[in-house]
Amino acid sequence: MKYFDTYLFDFDGTLVDSMPSYCAAMKRILDDFGIPYGPDLIKIITPLGTIGTAKYYVEKMGVPASEEQLILRMKEYLMDAYWYRIPAKKNVEETLKALKAKGASLNVLTASPHVTLDACLKRLGLFELFDNVWSCDDFFTTKADPEIYKMAAEKMGTTVDRVLFLDDNYNADKTAKSANMPVCGVYDESSEEYTEQIRALCDFYIDDFSQLLDF
Repeated sequence: MKYFDTYLFDFDGTLVDSMPSYCAAMKRILDDFGIPYGPDLIKIITPLGTIGTAKYYVEKMGVPASEEQLILRMKEYLMDAYWYRIPAKKNVEETLKALKAKGASLNVLTASPHVTLDACLKRLGLFELFDNVWSCDDFFTTKADPEIYKMAAEKMGTTVDRVLFLDDNYNADKTAKSANMPVCGVYDESSEEYTEQIRALCDFYIDDFSQLLDF
């Protein structure tokens, strides 16, 4: 199996068990406005981040509010869970520390905003393990844009083909692959119905974080 020394991790559903809280918050906003949504909602919006999701809600779903108002509401609904309750996924801490001890560069790229991202990683004692912790907001685009993976690789001082990207979301995995970045799918209960699609798409797949130590 190919050896990687630079990793780019998604956050929600990959490092932390946050997708139930995230999904509930995003659906709650549509429920507030009485806007119906289909079963693919979370698959669609997860790579977009708060800014992209707010834009999607206004332009594609007709939510009668400004993007700024929706972003504030998203952060309000998410903050308590991320600041105080969301746990790391099984074997994440031990695996990250083992990879770090081997000299690997660990980095985060997520659609979540820093107000929830940073607080959660710091509470869990994981923040200092990463060389870079990026929200899509830092790149002024989303994980649905192949360019974000190229920009991240450049900031890490390497090329896309030398970075292993890990995400539980099919759309994000697909976009990273289109940017020629090797991709490892990650099992999460929230995306279980897409497991076979993700397996077929990705270069690697893990059911448990500790499997990364075999790469």
